[in-house]
Amino acid sequence: MDPLSGKRLLILGLARQGTALARFAARVGARVTISDLRPAAELAESLAALAGLPMRTVLGEHPLWLLDDADVVAVSGSVPAEAPIVQEAVRRGIPVTNDSLLFAERVRARRTVGITGSAGKTTTTTLTGLLCADAATTWVGGNIGRPLLAELDEIGPDDIVVQELSSFQLEWWDRSPHVACVLNITPNHLDRHGTMARYTAAKSAILRHQTADDVAVLCADDPGADALGRLVRGRLRRFSRRHPVADGAYVRDGHLWLRDARGERRVCGLADIRLRGTHNLWNVLASVALADAVGVPASAMQATIAGFTGVAHRLEPVRRVDGVLYVNDSIATAPERALAAIDAFTEPLVLLAGGRDKAMVWDAWARRVRDRVRAVVLFGALAEMLEDRLRTTPASATSALDRIERGDTLAEAVAIAHQLARPGDVVLLAPGGTSYDAFADFAARGDAFRAVVAALPGRPEQTANLKRVGS
Repeated sequence: MDPLSGKRLLILGLARQGTALARFAARVGARVTISDLRPAAELAESLAALAGLPMRTVLGEHPLWLLDDADVVAVSGSVPAEAPIVQEAVRRGIPVTNDSLLFAERVRARRTVGITGSAGKTTTTTLTGLLCADAATTWVGGNIGRPLLAELDEIGPDDIVVQELSSFQLEWWDRSPHVACVLNITPNHLDRHGTMARYTAAKSAILRHQTADDVAVLCADDPGADALGRLVRGRLRRFSRRHPVADGAYVRDGHLWLRDARGERRVCGLADIRLRGTHNLWNVLASVALADAVGVPASAMQATIAGFTGVAHRLEPVRRVDGVLYVNDSIATAPERALAAIDAFTEPLVLLAGGRDKAMVWDAWARRVRDRVRAVVLFGALAEMLEDRLRTTPASATSALDRIERGDTLAEAVAIAHQLARPGDVVLLAPGGTSYDAFADFAARGDAFRAVVAALPGRPEQTANLKRVGS
């Protein structure tokens, strides 16, 4: 019998995670109440997926009286810990959880991998899953968009589970995966967590509950991630593109290598990696160290790495027209992530930037954009602030920026960029802000960019035949 059987479960937030949890909870015999701040008209798809199941819904508000008959509260990622109903649940001593933690508490797989970080989670999770699939039945999910609770009964003890975990999920975790990875810790979601200390504390939960039998994988090149080594209770592995490490993955002489107590093993050449950008080299190194930690042989990794061209909305080539390449990096929802995208190219850039802010620091972004980008087209809620920041940032002797334009919408921004672009340029959507001023999420923004680019006039040209994961 499941521990939720007969319990009164209050689910806050009916997104993908909340819907999956509600179906699972009803199946195991929980008494389910769902509350969402949105009205029924905005939740039609989710409500239809739950039609016929025995549960109560309270929509348009999170009234505190819902806690009067709640044994457990489960929060979706969109519900902050500071929400009054969540704070009141904590005050009353009602356990607070989420779908990813409930899954982790129940999964039978002995090899579980959890991946977090400020950037690179989805690419690393996807590639790690592909590498592990060469050795065992592998299940990939979590924050990547696939709640795994629905498949819990199908996952066996010898399978491998690879989960992407966000800070929103981890802030409630009181356990850790067998193999835990922190890719990097840079400013992100400060509008939600408030301070870097609180944000880092949420991320570090992935390590805090490990035992001496577990494995931690940290980036040796990122100060924020590497500093978490003090929390590691088991085996500590590192990955680095700058220098060899005693246990983990690194770059030397144009190749990727693994090292542990057994010695050094070559994985692949840098030329085998088809992903652009230094940040993606870190993602590949992390994936190699993680797959090796759960028993995937190094000899099996090269072909998978060579065949991996990335994930949708992450430096995704969309179309080449009239000699201009249009690239979708809608996932760049923080300045640091946008800078990584900019630095992935050597071609002249027309940058599309904007969206909504997350209480981020934009100084380094402004300096780099002035030095590296030929033209910027700003859009969304951030447009005015970013234009002011760019115009007040002193130009250096190597400054490349000669045009700053604004569009009211992403579609207008693309049209302006199309007029500014020259043959040989890259038009790069790397907004730096979130999508929530105009779109449901970064994927919806990326889809809109694709659609607008597809409709641009001009002579289409052949682009690389890309095998991508996602939509």
